[in-house]
Amino acid sequence: MRTSEEYRTSLRKMKKNVYIDGKLVERDDPILVPSTNVLAKTFDLVDDPEFKGLITARSHLTGIEINRFTHVNQNAEDLLKKQELIRRACHLTGGCIQRCMGCDAINALSLITYEVDKSYGTDYHKRFQKYLEYFQKEDLTAAMAQTDVKGDRSLRPHQQKDPDLYVRVVERRSDGIVVRGAKNHITMAPNADEIICVPTRAMTENDVDWAVAFALPADAEGIKLITHVANPRPRKYLKAPMSEFGVADSFVIFDDVFVPWDRVFLCGEWPFAGLLAHAAGGLYHRHSYCGCKPAVTDLVMGAMALTADYQGVENKPHIRSKLADLACVAELVYAAGIAAAVTGEKHPSGNFVPNLVYVNVGRRHAGVNIYHELETLTDVAGGLPATLPFEGDFSNPETGAYLEKYLKRREGVSTENIHRCFRMLSEMLCSALGGVWAVAGVHGGGSPIMEEILIHLSYDFNAKKKLVKHLAGIKD
Repeated sequence: MRTSEEYRTSLRKMKKNVYIDGKLVERDDPILVPSTNVLAKTFDLVDDPEFKGLITARSHLTGIEINRFTHVNQNAEDLLKKQELIRRACHLTGGCIQRCMGCDAINALSLITYEVDKSYGTDYHKRFQKYLEYFQKEDLTAAMAQTDVKGDRSLRPHQQKDPDLYVRVVERRSDGIVVRGAKNHITMAPNADEIICVPTRAMTENDVDWAVAFALPADAEGIKLITHVANPRPRKYLKAPMSEFGVADSFVIFDDVFVPWDRVFLCGEWPFAGLLAHAAGGLYHRHSYCGCKPAVTDLVMGAMALTADYQGVENKPHIRSKLADLACVAELVYAAGIAAAVTGEKHPSGNFVPNLVYVNVGRRHAGVNIYHELETLTDVAGGLPATLPFEGDFSNPETGAYLEKYLKRREGVSTENIHRCFRMLSEMLCSALGGVWAVAGVHGGGSPIMEEILIHLSYDFNAKKKLVKHLAGIKD
């Protein structure tokens, strides 16, 4: 397994293809350091005794010890450990640990390539297992490029005026394929070793060219990463762990990119495009969300409890009620992840598959509550997070004395700690980074409507009708 410094070194060696605000930048550019720090944490945790037994797993292919983020889940315990790992790791970075994206992509590919081969007699699963062995041995990170730009949402891929609005195969050659198109909202793309591309939706027989999945180095010829970055506001004086971590996401452009056959895992088998999209986003990634979203709620809860404590109102009934409400959100989402694991099923491929209903119930409950959580925190924090003076005013001898006096809250709490608390609240509620995390809380891994669709497809509502008919004495 790699160290965080080896991971950073590998990024520095990659070809320049990251564009930020009109500039072509290196992957160790200062603006990318906060988001790289998040991924680096997943390497540091290997030596953390508090994460012993969580951060590593045993490869089912080679038997060697590997980072859990490169592991294909083999049983319920694997899913439970992944979920706990994500929640606890997110506590350390103040938000999404991000590396679960690649983990969820390899789990989905392991599952669906097996099914494609069974139906078509292809050798995708063998190819994928060879790739997975390499992925695990090198301890790689991967961005899962799933969301196409989609163009006119009422039209299928083959109906779009511009056929490149979904990633597609433009040429099939003896040595591989050439792909063109773009994926959007792709978290950690400029921080990743690899890009794993999977479909975003179900396809029809007319969408053969768009039914494609593959993996490539993130700096492969023809890939361009047009990147948006959200970092914490720079701090001069009050250094804090949260200020070290940020997020970067990209438009991933595939400009006639060559993919060798040994890295192609779906090419034209259109009935499986939707199944792969569903396995990647609707199953494995939403199970991961049952770990990370409770972690985010933990942070909101903690910030609210600390603010109430500092203001002398922690034991007021309305505060206790709000805290209990947030605890219910966090633990019900986490419980859905646990239920998904223990009621999951072993697939013939060897994968362990989480329960579809529970992962989508958990992810939906998290998504519809994120703004409620932030509203609750805002209610307790008041307006100061939006109007907090700049750091320099606290360090200026002339103005600092006034702030020392007038920022005071409950006796026994230093003004510096009050300042630190509200500086973090401002970051959570009023910054660019806070805004990104809020929207991601709703839409990341699928909007609530997507969870509702899968719940309706898989939940047996007719069985509930039969219960009521029996009790009401209704006979068909």
